[in-house]
Amino acid sequence: MKKVWEFFDNLNEYVYVTDMDNYELIYMNQKTLNDFGFSSKEEIRGKKCYEVLHKCSSPCSICNNHLLEPGSFQEWSYYNPVLDKYFSLKDSMVVDDGRRCRVELAIDVSTQERQHSMIRNYQNIEAIANEGLRIALQASTPDKTIEIILEYLGKALGGERTYIFEQNESGGDDNTYEWVVNGVTPEKENLQNLPPEVCANWYQHFSVNKNILIRDLEDIRESDPLQYENLKRQNIHSLVVVPLFLDGKVIGFYGVDNPPKDFLDYAQNMLQIMGHFITGSLKRRNLVKQLQDLSYHDQLTRLGNRHALDEYISGICREESIGVAYCDITGLKKLNDTKGHEAGDRMIVSACNCLLRVFQGFGLFRVGGDELLVLCPGIREEDFGNKIKDLHKDMKEHDVTMAVGAAWKENMNMGFDSILSESEKLMYHEKAVYYRSGEMDRRC
Repeated sequence: MKKVWEFFDNLNEYVYVTDMDNYELIYMNQKTLNDFGFSSKEEIRGKKCYEVLHKCSSPCSICNNHLLEPGSFQEWSYYNPVLDKYFSLKDSMVVDDGRRCRVELAIDVSTQERQHSMIRNYQNIEAIANEGLRIALQASTPDKTIEIILEYLGKALGGERTYIFEQNESGGDDNTYEWVVNGVTPEKENLQNLPPEVCANWYQHFSVNKNILIRDLEDIRESDPLQYENLKRQNIHSLVVVPLFLDGKVIGFYGVDNPPKDFLDYAQNMLQIMGHFITGSLKRRNLVKQLQDLSYHDQLTRLGNRHALDEYISGICREESIGVAYCDITGLKKLNDTKGHEAGDRMIVSACNCLLRVFQGFGLFRVGGDELLVLCPGIREEDFGNKIKDLHKDMKEHDVTMAVGAAWKENMNMGFDSILSESEKLMYHEKAVYYRSGEMDRRC
């Protein structure tokens, strides 16, 4: 089975992994290998990260290993003299087979740095936007960065509303970010999954790298009636919209509504300049979400891992009822030994699918190679018992065998560990009964 970081192998950003205790490089994705002059992963074996990445003879003074924890991220900026590039960095710890690993994702922001310098040379209103950009780039999360940029652009351009739309998987458009001036009604909630035909005319312009500039909404009443009605409802009389590109593909657009008429051309220029920062922030947001997903989910089953379990437990009210089902996939080791690990993986996935069909909406976790856990906070005892019955029925229908230990409590005042221990004991009892019956030998 792949290591979690190998999912970044073909990512067009820099990713590397080191052993936090001896500084040896464990992994570099293809982008990082190429730019540091390696042709294969075998060439980095035994090399120290500080020797390769920074040409140092000892660990770097800026190393932040002591700050890293599983499931959390350190974000900072750094200029790498070896590559002569500025980077925005995201660091986290992943524990792999007992080894503490530093996973670093680095985004090249050299172009942003150059554009940032260019914007600083502007005066008056441009300086306001530049200050917003400076603050935005120091924000703790990509989402916060985007919110700050939109607010400053709205104020700098005298607009009533600034926003971002992103294309969704169904081909429609979602209003994902929004800033409005005091007194203007927010529209974000009303602008989810806009039908593709509403913005079809705009995307035709975007495909040839053209922006949308509407000086008077009545100008498009006949030529673009669907968009006219959409904008009219929002009390928009003028706007500027520019496309957002990622890897050469249009992924959406952002713009400003109802800026002063004298500002329309100027707004178009400002939005074009700032569009690169918006796209960069969206990329960082997507990468952070992907890294979070890898940190909190088991990669084979997509169920939560132990980090996700700890966070889930912390959010449960101790006064509410809870049902716990501790499940062990019976016969997994023997199947792995006789049929191979691919067959074992299929068995694990089948068992997880049983849990998903019965306990959808509750907490589902893989806590060991063959151990799965279900947490049902707020459930009634009768309902929990019925779901356990449904689980056994579903297992039988799909030829899945698991030992299940189920425990229900009125509250968690006795402590979660006590409830978990009870369900685990019940599971081992059912497992022992199963093996004593000899069914495993007959099944194999």
